[in-house]
Amino acid sequence: LACTVLLLACSDSTPRLPQLAENTVILAFGDSLTFGTGAQKDQSYPAVLSKLTGRTVINAGIPGEVSAQGLERLPALLDRYRPELLLLCHGGNDLLRRISSAITRSNIESMIEAATQRNIPVLLIGVPKPGLIFLDSAEIYSEIAEKYKLVYEDEILPDVESDSALKLS
Repeated sequence: LACTVLLLACSDSTPRLPQLAENTVILAFGDSLTFGTGAQKDQSYPAVLSKLTGRTVINAGIPGEVSAQGLERLPALLDRYRPELLLLCHGGNDLLRRISSAITRSNIESMIEAATQRNIPVLLIGVPKPGLIFLDSAEIYSEIAEKYKLVYEDEILPDVESDSALKLS
């Protein structure tokens, strides 16, 4: 028993994504942050990711969409595109509109479950809570990532949103 506990304690429990084939389809799903509002179409993060990786990245971002609408929309897209990876970046409009975090959490968890039921791995991207300085991703994202053992990115959006050089003038 002691050996088993030690082995488990020493194991790498960091979630990992599977290696993706060259012909992989990736679904980037979210709101205006995914869509690329304010950027040229070829400068949205899904377009840049596609260029950098040589893989097909579907931009399924809808500006202004709240998580309840995203939850309604996602299953059909998963079935249509059958992606090998879901990049999930949703809930920003919920935060801006002060929708209950319990509702947002439930919707995002249901999106994750829709993907996992189809054996599609999820990379969760944390959305910053509104603020003037020291932007951090809202706590619900790290909690969800931990609950579902997801690969989680919590730094890129706060970094981008706090960089005035990346803002439209």
